[in-house]
Amino acid sequence: MPVSDGLARRVVDAGRRCSLTTSVLEEWARRGTPKQIEYLAGYLEAERDSRDASRRAQPLGRCGLPAPKTFDGYDWSAVSWPDGLGREDLLSLSFLERREDLVLMGDVGTGKTHMASALCRLACDRRPGARFFTASSLVMRLRRARDEGRLDREAAQIGRAALLVIDELGFLPLDADGARLVFQVFADAYERQSVVITTNLEFSRWGSVFGDDQMAAAVIDRIVHHGRLVQFKGESYRVRHALM
Repeated sequence: MPVSDGLARRVVDAGRRCSLTTSVLEEWARRGTPKQIEYLAGYLEAERDSRDASRRAQPLGRCGLPAPKTFDGYDWSAVSWPDGLGREDLLSLSFLERREDLVLMGDVGTGKTHMASALCRLACDRRPGARFFTASSLVMRLRRARDEGRLDREAAQIGRAALLVIDELGFLPLDADGARLVFQVFADAYERQSVVITTNLEFSRWGSVFGDDQMAAAVIDRIVHHGRLVQFKGESYRVRHALM
């Protein structure tokens, strides 16, 4: 029984994704019985899917998410959207193409970090790439890189991702050295990456985070130029579901 053109094409299409030689695939796609070719196509498709999964896992591994989240079941009720940005815009990641920044600002426990983490997951799955840091972990990473003489290389790696998340800005004040290191990250990212910041502090209080009102103003100036403010208000999710 001759092999159908559709079955033969399955073998070729799957094999080409595995970097196999087209002429060899076309020859072997017609050598066996339909059951044999079905088996071969299934194998090659499994190999293709495995490689695709590995490629998706690599960006997520580099991202640094402490606990990867998704938007499945996400509670949007605390979110107040700015003009020109809504849920569909966010989920499409169109802001990454425009290198726009987002400041997720508001009450503790209302879903800011969850949203930022889920955005990282989307960016990794769709392969623009993302990096996730808390403000304190970013300072420690940069300080260690500087002490080891590889600060430029570390900054370049951070700068390769389309999306950079800085979580918990304002939960702990930065010392003068840490503030300078974080400021340089913002300066490097300006108009080159999208930065998503989560914070519980209004802009007027960022001077207390950086220990310098002028430095805070310089950071805010860069963020608001191509940025949008997404506000969160409501009761903490953790408090609502607490055992106490």
